[in-house]
Amino acid sequence: MHDSQRPRLPFEVWALVAGGFTVALGYGVVAPAIPQFALEFGVSSFAASAIVSAFALMRLLSAPLAGWIVGRWGERRTYIWGILIVAASTGASALAADYTQFVVLRGVGGIGSTMFTVAATALLIKVSPELARGRVASLNAAGFLLGGLLGPVFGGIVAGFGIRAPFVFYFGTLVAAASVVAVALRGSAAAARRTPGDPAAATAMSLGAALGVPQYRSLLLSVFAFGWTSFGVRVSVIPIFVAVVFGGDAATAAWVLAAYAAGNAILIFPSGRWNDTVGRRPLLITGMAVLAATYAALPHSPTLWAAMVVMLLAGAGSALVNPGQQAVLADVLSGRRGGNVVATYSMTSDLGGVLGPLVAGAVVDLAGFGWAFGISALLLAASGIAWAAVPDSRGRIGRTRDGGS
Repeated sequence: MHDSQRPRLPFEVWALVAGGFTVALGYGVVAPAIPQFALEFGVSSFAASAIVSAFALMRLLSAPLAGWIVGRWGERRTYIWGILIVAASTGASALAADYTQFVVLRGVGGIGSTMFTVAATALLIKVSPELARGRVASLNAAGFLLGGLLGPVFGGIVAGFGIRAPFVFYFGTLVAAASVVAVALRGSAAAARRTPGDPAAATAMSLGAALGVPQYRSLLLSVFAFGWTSFGVRVSVIPIFVAVVFGGDAATAAWVLAAYAAGNAILIFPSGRWNDTVGRRPLLITGMAVLAATYAALPHSPTLWAAMVVMLLAGAGSALVNPGQQAVLADVLSGRRGGNVVATYSMTSDLGGVLGPLVAGAVVDLAGFGWAFGISALLLAASGIAWAAVPDSRGRIGRTRDGGS
Protein backbone atom coordinates (compact mmCIF):
# COMPACT_ATOMS: atom_id res chain seq x y z
CA MET A 1 0.00 0.00 0.00
CA HIS A 2 1.51 3.37 -1.07
CA ASP A 3 1.52 6.31 1.36
CA SER A 4 -1.08 8.10 -0.79
CA GLN A 5 -3.41 5.11 -0.38
CA ARG A 6 -2.98 4.78 3.38
CA PRO A 7 -6.12 5.89 5.23
CA ARG A 8 -5.82 9.05 7.26
CA LEU A 9 -5.92 8.39 10.98
CA PRO A 10 -8.77 10.12 12.84
CA PHE A 11 -7.97 12.68 15.53
CA GLU A 12 -9.25 10.28 18.23
CA VAL A 13 -6.27 8.01 17.56
CA TRP A 14 -3.78 10.83 18.16
CA ALA A 15 -5.58 11.88 21.34
CA LEU A 16 -5.46 8.34 22.72
CA VAL A 17 -1.81 7.90 21.76
CA ALA A 18 -0.98 11.20 23.49
CA GLY A 19 -2.87 10.05 26.57
CA GLY A 20 -1.03 6.74 26.63
CA PHE A 21 2.33 8.47 26.28
CA THR A 22 1.53 10.78 29.20
CA VAL A 23 0.49 7.86 31.41
CA ALA A 24 3.63 5.88 30.53
CA LEU A 25 5.85 8.90 31.18
CA GLY A 26 4.41 9.38 34.66
CA TYR A 27 4.58 5.69 35.48
CA GLY A 28 8.23 5.59 34.41
CA VAL A 29 8.88 8.32 36.97
CA VAL A 30 7.01 6.70 39.86
CA ALA A 31 7.78 2.98 39.33
CA PRO A 32 11.31 2.99 40.84
CA ALA A 33 10.08 4.99 43.82
CA ILE A 34 7.28 2.60 44.82
CA PRO A 35 9.34 -0.12 46.58
CA GLN A 36 11.76 2.48 47.98
CA PHE A 37 8.86 4.44 49.49
CA ALA A 38 7.50 1.23 51.04
CA LEU A 39 10.87 0.65 52.73
CA GLU A 40 10.47 4.04 54.43
CA PHE A 41 7.82 2.39 56.62
CA GLY A 42 10.39 -0.07 58.00
CA VAL A 43 9.05 -3.18 56.25
CA SER A 44 11.01 -6.07 54.73
CA SER A 45 12.16 -6.23 51.11
CA PHE A 46 9.47 -8.87 50.46
CA ALA A 47 6.77 -6.56 51.82
CA ALA A 48 8.12 -3.70 49.72
CA SER A 49 8.01 -5.77 46.53
CA ALA A 50 4.49 -6.96 47.44
CA ILE A 51 3.30 -3.41 46.71
CA VAL A 52 3.91 -4.07 43.02
CA SER A 53 2.13 -7.43 43.27
CA ALA A 54 -0.89 -5.84 44.96
CA PHE A 55 -1.32 -3.48 42.03
CA ALA A 56 -0.94 -6.29 39.48
CA LEU A 57 -3.31 -8.59 41.40
CA MET A 58 -6.04 -5.98 41.56
CA ARG A 59 -5.61 -5.32 37.84
CA LEU A 60 -6.13 -9.02 37.22
CA LEU A 61 -9.13 -9.45 39.52
CA SER A 62 -10.92 -6.29 38.37
CA ALA A 63 -10.76 -7.01 34.63
CA PRO A 64 -14.27 -8.57 34.44
CA LEU A 65 -15.63 -5.55 36.36
CA ALA A 66 -13.90 -3.21 33.92
CA GLY A 67 -15.49 -5.02 30.98
CA TRP A 68 -18.93 -4.65 32.57
CA ILE A 69 -18.34 -0.95 33.26
CA VAL A 70 -17.29 -0.32 29.66
CA GLY A 71 -20.55 -1.91 28.49
CA ARG A 72 -22.55 0.14 30.99
CA TRP A 73 -20.82 3.53 30.81
CA GLY A 74 -19.12 3.48 27.44
CA GLU A 75 -15.43 3.63 26.65
CA ARG A 76 -14.85 7.38 27.02
CA ARG A 77 -16.36 7.70 30.50
CA THR A 78 -14.64 4.51 31.69
CA TYR A 79 -11.30 5.76 30.37
CA ILE A 80 -11.59 9.10 32.15
CA TRP A 81 -12.85 7.68 35.45
CA GLY A 82 -10.27 4.91 35.39
CA ILE A 83 -7.40 7.38 35.04
CA LEU A 84 -8.89 9.66 37.69
CA ILE A 85 -9.11 6.73 40.13
CA VAL A 86 -5.42 5.99 39.55
CA ALA A 87 -4.65 9.70 39.93
CA ALA A 88 -6.56 9.97 43.21
CA SER A 89 -4.94 6.83 44.64
CA THR A 90 -1.49 8.00 43.52
CA GLY A 91 -1.91 11.47 44.98
CA ALA A 92 -3.16 9.97 48.23
CA SER A 93 -0.19 7.59 48.25
CA ALA A 94 2.11 10.61 48.53
CA LEU A 95 0.35 11.33 51.84
CA ALA A 96 0.27 7.71 53.11
CA ALA A 97 1.09 7.53 56.82
CA ASP A 98 1.82 3.80 57.03
CA TYR A 99 2.41 0.66 54.97
CA THR A 100 -1.19 -0.57 55.18
CA GLN A 101 -2.53 2.66 53.71
CA PHE A 102 0.03 2.45 50.91
CA VAL A 103 -0.95 -1.13 50.00
CA VAL A 104 -4.66 -0.33 49.96
CA LEU A 105 -4.16 2.78 47.83
CA ARG A 106 -2.01 0.93 45.29
CA GLY A 107 -4.66 -1.80 45.11
CA VAL A 108 -7.35 0.78 44.37
CA GLY A 109 -5.06 2.19 41.70
CA GLY A 110 -4.92 -1.25 40.10
CA ILE A 111 -8.71 -1.21 39.65
CA GLY A 112 -8.57 2.19 37.95
CA SER A 113 -5.66 1.03 35.80
CA THR A 114 -7.68 -1.88 34.45
CA MET A 115 -10.62 0.39 33.67
CA PHE A 116 -8.29 2.70 31.75
CA THR A 117 -6.51 -0.12 29.89
CA VAL A 118 -9.68 -1.93 28.78
CA ALA A 119 -11.40 1.31 27.76
CA ALA A 120 -8.33 2.63 25.91
CA THR A 121 -7.93 -0.61 23.96
CA ALA A 122 -11.63 -0.72 23.11
CA LEU A 123 -11.59 2.93 22.02
CA LEU A 124 -8.54 2.47 19.80
CA ILE A 125 -10.21 -0.51 18.16
CA LYS A 126 -13.41 1.48 17.54
CA VAL A 127 -11.68 4.48 15.97
CA SER A 128 -9.05 2.56 13.95
CA PRO A 129 -9.67 2.45 10.17
CA GLU A 130 -9.91 -1.18 9.03
CA LEU A 131 -6.90 -0.82 6.70
CA ALA A 132 -4.75 0.86 9.36
CA ARG A 133 -5.29 -1.29 12.45
CA GLY A 134 -1.67 -2.42 12.53
CA ARG A 135 -0.41 1.14 12.13
CA VAL A 136 -2.61 2.37 14.98
CA ALA A 137 -1.44 -0.45 17.23
CA SER A 138 2.22 0.35 16.49
CA LEU A 139 1.64 4.07 17.18
CA ASN A 140 0.03 3.21 20.50
CA ALA A 141 2.89 0.86 21.43
CA ALA A 142 5.44 3.48 20.39
CA GLY A 143 3.77 6.08 22.61
CA PHE A 144 4.02 3.80 25.63
CA LEU A 145 7.59 2.85 24.71
CA LEU A 146 8.73 6.46 24.41
CA GLY A 147 7.00 7.42 27.65
CA GLY A 148 8.60 4.45 29.39
CA LEU A 149 12.05 5.42 28.12
CA LEU A 150 11.75 9.10 29.10
CA GLY A 151 10.12 8.35 32.46
CA PRO A 152 13.30 7.25 34.27
CA VAL A 153 15.13 10.32 32.89
CA PHE A 154 12.56 12.64 34.44
CA GLY A 155 12.41 10.35 37.47
CA GLY A 156 16.01 11.08 38.39
CA ILE A 157 15.22 14.80 38.41
CA VAL A 158 11.90 14.52 40.25
CA ALA A 159 13.30 12.16 42.90
CA GLY A 160 15.71 14.93 43.89
CA PHE A 161 12.75 16.70 45.50
CA GLY A 162 12.06 13.79 47.86
CA ILE A 163 10.69 10.26 47.86
CA ARG A 164 7.07 11.49 47.70
CA ALA A 165 7.66 13.83 44.75
CA PRO A 166 7.33 11.14 42.02
CA PHE A 167 3.81 10.35 43.23
CA VAL A 168 2.84 14.01 42.91
CA PHE A 169 4.37 14.12 39.42
CA TYR A 170 2.46 10.99 38.35
CA PHE A 171 -0.75 12.47 39.75
CA GLY A 172 -0.21 15.48 37.48
CA THR A 173 0.46 13.43 34.35
CA LEU A 174 -2.63 11.30 34.97
CA VAL A 175 -4.87 14.34 35.36
CA ALA A 176 -3.34 15.73 32.15
CA ALA A 177 -4.04 12.48 30.27
CA ALA A 178 -7.66 12.40 31.48
CA SER A 179 -8.11 16.05 30.48
CA VAL A 180 -6.67 15.51 26.98
CA VAL A 181 -9.01 12.61 26.24
CA ALA A 182 -12.03 14.24 27.89
CA VAL A 183 -11.68 17.38 25.76
CA ALA A 184 -10.51 15.76 22.51
CA LEU A 185 -13.21 13.06 22.47
CA ARG A 186 -16.04 15.19 23.84
CA GLY A 187 -17.71 15.57 20.45
CA SER A 188 -16.55 12.29 18.94
CA ALA A 189 -19.33 10.17 17.47
CA ALA A 190 -17.10 7.09 17.52
CA ALA A 191 -16.41 7.44 21.24
CA ALA A 192 -20.00 8.29 22.16
CA ARG A 193 -21.84 6.08 24.61
CA ARG A 194 -24.42 3.77 23.06
CA THR A 195 -27.81 3.52 24.70
CA PRO A 196 -29.58 0.14 24.93
CA GLY A 197 -32.01 1.17 22.17
CA ASP A 198 -29.27 2.22 19.77
CA PRO A 199 -28.89 -0.24 16.85
CA ALA A 200 -25.10 -0.01 17.26
CA ALA A 201 -25.41 -1.23 20.83
CA ALA A 202 -27.20 -4.35 19.64
CA THR A 203 -24.12 -5.35 17.64
CA ALA A 204 -21.98 -5.79 20.76
CA MET A 205 -19.99 -9.02 20.70
CA SER A 206 -20.30 -11.42 23.61
CA LEU A 207 -17.34 -13.27 25.10
CA GLY A 208 -18.90 -16.59 24.09
CA ALA A 209 -19.10 -15.48 20.47
CA ALA A 210 -15.48 -14.33 20.54
CA LEU A 211 -14.32 -17.65 22.00
CA GLY A 212 -15.94 -19.31 19.00
CA VAL A 213 -13.47 -17.48 16.73
CA PRO A 214 -10.25 -19.53 16.28
CA GLN A 215 -8.12 -16.39 15.95
CA TYR A 216 -9.36 -15.12 19.32
CA ARG A 217 -8.45 -18.39 21.02
CA SER A 218 -4.96 -18.19 19.51
CA LEU A 219 -4.80 -14.57 20.63
CA LEU A 220 -5.46 -15.48 24.26
CA LEU A 221 -2.61 -18.00 24.27
CA SER A 222 -0.42 -15.45 22.52
CA VAL A 223 -1.03 -12.57 24.96
CA PHE A 224 -0.59 -14.95 27.91
CA ALA A 225 2.83 -15.99 26.63
CA PHE A 226 3.72 -12.40 25.76
CA GLY A 227 2.65 -11.18 29.19
CA TRP A 228 4.60 -14.03 30.83
CA THR A 229 7.81 -13.11 29.03
CA SER A 230 7.71 -9.42 28.10
CA PHE A 231 5.84 -8.02 31.11
CA GLY A 232 6.96 -10.64 33.62
CA VAL A 233 10.17 -12.60 33.15
CA ARG A 234 11.95 -9.82 31.25
CA VAL A 235 11.67 -7.23 34.02
CA SER A 236 11.98 -9.58 36.99
CA VAL A 237 14.28 -12.51 36.16
CA ILE A 238 16.66 -10.97 33.61
CA PRO A 239 18.08 -8.45 36.14
CA ILE A 240 18.72 -11.37 38.50
CA PHE A 241 20.39 -13.30 35.67
CA VAL A 242 22.67 -10.33 34.92
CA ALA A 243 23.61 -10.02 38.60
CA VAL A 244 24.27 -13.72 39.21
CA VAL A 245 25.97 -14.71 35.95
CA PHE A 246 27.84 -11.52 35.03
CA GLY A 247 28.09 -9.81 38.43
CA GLY A 248 26.30 -6.78 37.06
CA ASP A 249 24.61 -4.13 39.19
CA ALA A 250 21.23 -2.48 38.65
CA ALA A 251 22.70 -0.09 36.09
CA THR A 252 24.14 -2.99 34.07
CA ALA A 253 20.78 -4.76 34.11
CA ALA A 254 19.17 -1.52 32.92
CA TRP A 255 21.48 -1.47 29.88
CA VAL A 256 20.51 -5.04 29.01
CA LEU A 257 16.84 -4.12 29.23
CA ALA A 258 17.55 -0.97 27.21
CA ALA A 259 18.86 -3.19 24.39
CA TYR A 260 15.43 -4.85 24.32
CA ALA A 261 13.76 -1.44 24.12
CA ALA A 262 16.10 -0.44 21.29
CA GLY A 263 15.22 -3.54 19.27
CA ASN A 264 11.56 -2.79 19.86
CA ALA A 265 11.94 0.84 18.77
CA ILE A 266 13.71 -0.11 15.53
CA LEU A 267 10.85 -2.27 14.22
CA ILE A 268 7.71 -0.95 15.94
CA PHE A 269 6.68 1.39 13.10
CA PRO A 270 7.59 -0.94 10.20
CA SER A 271 5.71 -3.70 12.02
CA GLY A 272 2.53 -1.64 11.97
CA ARG A 273 2.82 -1.07 8.22
CA TRP A 274 3.63 -4.72 7.54
CA ASN A 275 0.61 -5.85 9.58
CA ASP A 276 -1.60 -3.81 7.28
CA THR A 277 0.05 -5.01 4.05
CA VAL A 278 1.52 -8.48 4.57
CA GLY A 279 -0.98 -9.53 7.24
CA ARG A 280 -0.99 -10.38 10.95
CA ARG A 281 -0.19 -14.09 10.75
CA PRO A 282 3.28 -13.97 9.10
CA LEU A 283 4.50 -11.34 11.57
CA LEU A 284 3.04 -13.10 14.59
CA ILE A 285 4.62 -16.43 13.61
CA THR A 286 7.98 -14.80 12.84
CA GLY A 287 7.94 -12.65 15.99
CA MET A 288 7.08 -15.59 18.26
CA ALA A 289 9.83 -17.68 16.63
CA VAL A 290 12.38 -14.90 17.23
CA LEU A 291 11.24 -14.47 20.83
CA ALA A 292 11.34 -18.21 21.50
CA ALA A 293 14.86 -18.50 20.06
CA THR A 294 16.20 -15.52 21.99
CA TYR A 295 14.74 -16.57 25.35
CA ALA A 296 16.16 -20.07 24.83
CA ALA A 297 19.58 -18.62 23.90
CA LEU A 298 19.85 -15.98 26.63
CA PRO A 299 21.03 -18.24 29.50
CA HIS A 300 23.83 -19.53 27.26
CA SER A 301 25.21 -16.06 26.50
CA PRO A 302 29.02 -16.23 26.99
CA THR A 303 29.43 -12.49 27.68
CA LEU A 304 27.39 -9.52 28.76
CA TRP A 305 27.67 -8.05 25.27
CA ALA A 306 26.28 -11.27 23.80
CA ALA A 307 23.33 -11.06 26.22
CA MET A 308 22.67 -7.50 25.06
CA VAL A 309 22.66 -8.60 21.41
CA VAL A 310 20.22 -11.40 22.27
CA MET A 311 17.92 -8.92 24.03
CA LEU A 312 18.15 -6.53 21.06
CA LEU A 313 16.84 -9.33 18.84
CA ALA A 314 14.17 -10.20 21.42
CA GLY A 315 12.99 -6.59 21.34
CA ALA A 316 12.74 -6.76 17.55
CA GLY A 317 10.68 -9.95 17.86
CA SER A 318 8.34 -8.29 20.35
CA ALA A 319 7.85 -5.38 17.94
CA LEU A 320 6.61 -7.86 15.33
CA VAL A 321 4.19 -9.44 17.81
CA ASN A 322 2.71 -6.58 19.81
CA PRO A 323 0.91 -4.55 17.08
CA GLY A 324 -0.32 -7.74 15.46
CA GLN A 325 -2.02 -8.91 18.64
CA GLN A 326 -4.03 -5.70 19.02
CA ALA A 327 -4.82 -5.74 15.30
CA VAL A 328 -6.20 -9.29 15.58
CA LEU A 329 -8.39 -8.18 18.49
CA ALA A 330 -9.72 -5.38 16.28
CA ASP A 331 -10.33 -7.86 13.46
CA VAL A 332 -12.28 -10.16 15.79
CA LEU A 333 -14.51 -7.31 16.98
CA SER A 334 -14.79 -5.82 13.46
CA GLY A 335 -16.15 -2.51 14.68
CA ARG A 336 -18.49 -4.03 17.26
CA ARG A 337 -18.37 -3.26 20.95
CA GLY A 338 -17.13 -5.95 23.27
CA GLY A 339 -16.11 -4.83 26.75
CA ASN A 340 -15.83 -8.38 28.10
CA VAL A 341 -13.92 -9.50 25.00
CA VAL A 342 -11.33 -6.77 25.54
CA ALA A 343 -11.29 -7.34 29.31
CA THR A 344 -10.54 -11.04 28.86
CA TYR A 345 -7.72 -10.14 26.46
CA SER A 346 -6.29 -7.74 29.07
CA MET A 347 -6.81 -10.14 31.97
CA THR A 348 -5.06 -12.99 30.15
CA SER A 349 -2.04 -10.77 29.50
CA ASP A 350 -1.97 -9.68 33.16
CA LEU A 351 -2.26 -13.30 34.29
CA GLY A 352 0.86 -14.13 32.30
CA GLY A 353 2.62 -11.12 33.78
CA VAL A 354 1.76 -12.25 37.32
CA LEU A 355 2.54 -15.96 36.91
CA GLY A 356 5.69 -15.57 34.78
CA PRO A 357 7.94 -14.05 37.47
CA LEU A 358 6.62 -16.40 40.17
CA VAL A 359 7.10 -19.61 38.20
CA ALA A 360 10.37 -18.55 36.56
CA GLY A 361 11.78 -17.37 39.89
CA ALA A 362 10.91 -20.68 41.54
CA VAL A 363 12.41 -22.65 38.63
CA VAL A 364 15.64 -20.63 38.87
CA ASP A 365 15.98 -21.68 42.53
CA LEU A 366 15.21 -25.32 41.75
CA ALA A 367 16.87 -25.97 38.39
CA GLY A 368 18.69 -22.85 37.19
CA PHE A 369 18.26 -20.13 34.58
CA GLY A 370 18.34 -22.51 31.61
CA TRP A 371 15.12 -24.20 32.62
CA ALA A 372 13.42 -20.92 33.61
CA PHE A 373 14.07 -19.30 30.25
CA GLY A 374 13.45 -22.60 28.47
CA ILE A 375 9.90 -22.79 29.79
CA SER A 376 9.30 -19.24 28.58
CA ALA A 377 10.67 -20.19 25.15
CA LEU A 378 8.31 -23.18 24.97
CA LEU A 379 5.30 -20.97 25.70
CA LEU A 380 6.33 -18.59 22.94
CA ALA A 381 6.91 -21.45 20.51
CA ALA A 382 3.47 -22.88 21.31
CA SER A 383 1.95 -19.48 20.53
CA GLY A 384 3.72 -19.39 17.18
CA ILE A 385 2.34 -22.84 16.36
CA ALA A 386 -1.16 -21.67 17.36
CA TRP A 387 -0.92 -18.76 14.92
CA ALA A 388 0.29 -21.10 12.18
CA ALA A 389 -2.82 -23.24 12.70
CA VAL A 390 -5.37 -20.48 11.97
CA PRO A 391 -6.00 -18.28 8.90
CA ASP A 392 -4.88 -14.67 8.88
CA SER A 393 -7.53 -12.50 10.55
CA ARG A 394 -6.96 -9.45 8.31
CA GLY A 395 -10.22 -8.90 6.44
CA ARG A 396 -11.36 -12.51 6.81
CA ILE A 397 -13.40 -12.47 10.01
CA GLY A 398 -15.63 -9.54 9.05
CA ARG A 399 -16.32 -10.98 5.58
CA THR A 400 -17.11 -14.42 6.99
CA ARG A 401 -19.51 -12.94 9.53
CA ASP A 402 -21.27 -10.96 6.80
CA GLY A 403 -21.63 -14.05 4.65
CA GLY A 404 -18.82 -13.30 2.21
CA SER A 405 -16.13 -15.67 1.02
